[in-house]
Amino acid sequence: MANLRLLFTAVFVTSLATPLGAANPTSAVQVMVVGTYHFDNPGRDLINVKVDDALKPGRQRELDRLATALAAFRPTRVMTERRVADASLSDPGYAAFTAADVARHRSERVQIAYRLAGTLGLKTVQGIDEQPSAGEPDYFPFDKVQQWAAANGRSADLESLMATAAKMATEIEQWQASKPIAGVLAELNRPQRATAEQHIYYSLLSFGGTESQPGADLNAMWYLRNAKIFAKLMTAAKPGDRIVVVYGSGHNYWLRHFAATTPGYVNVDPTPYLKRAAR
Repeated sequence: MANLRLLFTAVFVTSLATPLGAANPTSAVQVMVVGTYHFDNPGRDLINVKVDDALKPGRQRELDRLATALAAFRPTRVMTERRVADASLSDPGYAAFTAADVARHRSERVQIAYRLAGTLGLKTVQGIDEQPSAGEPDYFPFDKVQQWAAANGRSADLESLMATAAKMATEIEQWQASKPIAGVLAELNRPQRATAEQHIYYSLLSFGGTESQPGADLNAMWYLRNAKIFAKLMTAAKPGDRIVVVYGSGHNYWLRHFAATTPGYVNVDPTPYLKRAAR
């Protein structure tokens, strides 16, 4: 078994020395992750944001400018936070989409992803979300962290950490009062923001002992969900694709990590396009 591990390591290191796409950079898949808040505020997150109505005429004009700015990236695919069971990952919502839907549906899937794909004339939008099926483990076992904290005198520490997260959510609400939607997204997609959010996840690593480690388990499962999301992206991507991924901003850190470090893929910063739309 030890010799097998050494052989795998040698092969793996050699493969990293000659990454896919290195011989022909134009074949690399470019991935732009546009992290967003939930426009229709479905209330499924641990901390939810109060949002301005995306259907207001002024907000609709802002979203039109956002689609125009993102279209300048010349995307060949648009992918979004929707779980699709079919192997093609084709989002049935987009198949039924018409231009009039942007005046009726508040979801960022419709307002950003479908609008952008429609502007580009793309035939499909692909849903790459990953959720546990029956009998599969929870990808966000926060309740186990809460239980451990309560049993080990760390509830106040956990509440302090969640207060930090709540403050970050409040910032989004404050930005909406003075910025167009693209301006809010520009703030939300700064690399420093993703790092700050990841600090909260990593702070949860301290919630555990030598045996029971719920904070480490939560981080592992959150990583697993994002790894599966990116793996789904890879099943659909073709060499040379330019992909816009419209997703909840909490996924920014890991999805961009995979885009930046997976052989044959390139991470593209969305903030220049967002700032252009905000101007």
